[in-house]
Amino acid sequence: MKKISGFYLLPVLVLLAVSSCKKSFNDDTINNNLPNNVSSSLLLTGVLTNMVDLPDGATTSNTQNAMVYPNSSNKDEIWGQYYIYNYDYYGNNTYDFDSGADYYTTLTNVIAMESQATASGGAAVNPYEAMGKFFRAYFFSKMSLERGDIPMSQALQGLKNLTPAYDTQKAVMIQCLAWLESANSDLAQLIANPSVGGTGLGATLGGDIFYNNSLTQWQKVVNTFRIRLLIELSKQSADPDLNVPAQFAKILANPTTYPLLQNSNDNLQYTFIASINTNYYPQYPDIFGQSGSRQNMSQTYVKLADNLNDPRVYAVAEPSRYEVDTLHNSPTAFSSFVGADPGLDLGTMYNNAGLQRYSFINRKRYYSTYTGEPSIQIGYPELMFNIAEGINRGWAAGNAETYYVAGIQASMASYGIPTSGTYAAYFYHPPAGSTTGVTDAGNYQEFNIPINWSTYYAQPSVQYTPDANGLTAILQQKYLAMFRHSGLEAYFNYRRTGVPNFTTGPGTDNGQRIAMRFQYPLSDRSGNTVNYQKALASQYGGNDDINGIMWILK
Repeated sequence: MKKISGFYLLPVLVLLAVSSCKKSFNDDTINNNLPNNVSSSLLLTGVLTNMVDLPDGATTSNTQNAMVYPNSSNKDEIWGQYYIYNYDYYGNNTYDFDSGADYYTTLTNVIAMESQATASGGAAVNPYEAMGKFFRAYFFSKMSLERGDIPMSQALQGLKNLTPAYDTQKAVMIQCLAWLESANSDLAQLIANPSVGGTGLGATLGGDIFYNNSLTQWQKVVNTFRIRLLIELSKQSADPDLNVPAQFAKILANPTTYPLLQNSNDNLQYTFIASINTNYYPQYPDIFGQSGSRQNMSQTYVKLADNLNDPRVYAVAEPSRYEVDTLHNSPTAFSSFVGADPGLDLGTMYNNAGLQRYSFINRKRYYSTYTGEPSIQIGYPELMFNIAEGINRGWAAGNAETYYVAGIQASMASYGIPTSGTYAAYFYHPPAGSTTGVTDAGNYQEFNIPINWSTYYAQPSVQYTPDANGLTAILQQKYLAMFRHSGLEAYFNYRRTGVPNFTTGPGTDNGQRIAMRFQYPLSDRSGNTVNYQKALASQYGGNDDINGIMWILK
């Protein structure tokens, strides 16, 4: 056996000690058991997950922990007056807007995704770069729609600029529309010739949880979202710098250059998976006992559906048990569906809910399974109504009625409601003594309801006319179609148009007003004070007022 002398070992130890002193702190803190960079595809998955707005205030990170107790930043359906709380332990119906969504961290990951794509073989035009432009438009426009002016052109610079100036809302919208135009062009190049994207991992899209990495599908989404954003700008459509009507008409007139969603199969939607217990639909059997009666339908939605004799109410709601069991009215009569006024004091609403005077959300559809329904983020029915609205406003030539009808029929079809035939409606009504729950088919009453599209559409309140009444009809149908979908879009549309009528009262607080905007994040107030105060002075008289009117609404 060889002998190792201490004489030779000592210099080696000294050499190691000296070399270790030259290491930086970063070298010493690197954990070689963890990855030190993340692939573009993995970053894309995270960004896509962060863009999702789920029903009932749920989050995609852990739906079970967030779905029952949504925080004040995530009451999209409450603020859209679709359904409302009747018990303040679980939540309330106040328009208590705080800072809303903050996507700057997500946008930082977008930059990292683009950088990693370039480092791994992506060319100047590559799938991640094109998607990055869409994400910028999506996230910046959403934050601006919530707050007004926001940091954009100087944002995302890290330590280089910790106090970015605020861009005006107009500048934000102009830039977002430009990004969408560029994203569409880049995607068209990549679809026509994939080799344009370069070589290696950065040249091929991966990690797409929605469309299985189909650039063709994403190009449709980009242009469909652009139509939405143009509609959001309707009050500023005469601004020559925006040129909203011309942009709208150009997209509509060039379907090959600007492809749009073709049917509901193209929807950008989040699908729930029963086998993953953090991916359940926000309402599911296990929590039915604690939350199934803590919310009831809102009068805003139910009254509109009742007035239109709209069969979608059978799919999303149940008749008031007081109307059926006590007053002996038909469970399929539209008058048996009763929503609560969102402005009611919660104590009054709680008492009425306990007496079963209100309709609850349809338990068969939303509580009896772990998957519910896909959560649409950008959908075909909305697109049809947006196109109909643009044509009604005179932005482009076309038959608004054709798009209007397509939107209604697509929305009804999503619930399985036929244009002709019968619809099977299920209402939760356990027999006396039942000890089983919401998953037991024996606890539901089934009703086969005759459906006739021609009869429905013949109603003057439904049929389209090319005038102001027609625009109201479009907006009402769009509101019905967005039940449980598309985040704050129903609220944004009300704020922009006043349709449908949102009611207020003690229960909505805020001086019985619908809030018009979200506040800026606390980080802006404390870490970017000078620019924050300038933004408030130029927009809202120096106050971070949730009732202030932003530029897009003037």
